[in-house]
Amino acid sequence: MRNPPAWSAPDPTGPGHWLLRARVFEADDLKRAVIRIAHEIVERNHGADDVVLVGLYTRGVTVAHRLAAAIASFEGVEVPVGTLDVSFYRDDIAVRRVSPLGPTQLPGDVKDSVVVLCDDVLFTGRTIRAAMDAVVDFGRPRAVQLAVLVDRGHRELPIRADYVGKNLPTKWDEDVRVHFEEIDGDDGIEIWECVPGDEGAPGTDDADTDPGGAT
Repeated sequence: MRNPPAWSAPDPTGPGHWLLRARVFEADDLKRAVIRIAHEIVERNHGADDVVLVGLYTRGVTVAHRLAAAIASFEGVEVPVGTLDVSFYRDDIAVRRVSPLGPTQLPGDVKDSVVVLCDDVLFTGRTIRAAMDAVVDFGRPRAVQLAVLVDRGHRELPIRADYVGKNLPTKWDEDVRVHFEEIDGDDGIEIWECVPGDEGAPGTDDADTDPGGAT
C-alpha cells in the first residue's frame, strides 16, 4: 500500500496516545549541527555576502536565526533573515483547511541572491516545493538551497537538502520533534510513536498514517 497523504495524521486526542521512542539529539548535539551547517553554507558559497536565510514557519524560522547567529560569530557577516509562510502554495490546499502561520517577510529583493530555505525536518518534500514556488514570486534568486536539521526520509518529490544536521531513518507513522529552548524550554530532537488503543500496545510497522508537521 502506498503511503497516505500527509494530511491524514492520527489524532492525538483520539484512541491511543503518543509515546517517546528515542531522544536522538541533546542540546550540545543540536548546537554542533547548527554550527556545522553554518560553516558548510559559507564554504559552499565562498562567503556569506550574497546569502539570504529564509525560515519556513514555524520552527524553520528559529533554524534560520540560529544559523545567522552562527555565521556572524565566525564570519563577521550579518546574514539577512526572512520568514516564509507557504500555506497558500501547498498542493493539498483543496483537501485541507488552510490556516496562515505567520507573515511572509523577505529581506529586500532576492534577485541574484543565494536563498537558503531553512526548516527543522525534511519529510515528503511537498512543503519545500511550495516554498520554492513562493520564493520566486519575490524575484529570481541566483540559487535556492535547503538546510534542515533532520532528514527523516519518505520523500514523495525529487527534493534533496543541501545541508543536513542528521539523516534519521524513520517509520511513516512516527513523529520527529525538534525542541528549541526559546519555544519549548529545552533543545533536542526526539522520535515519538503513536500507540493505538487503550491497551498501550505498540503501533505496527505498516501503520498508514503520518503524525508529522514535517516538510
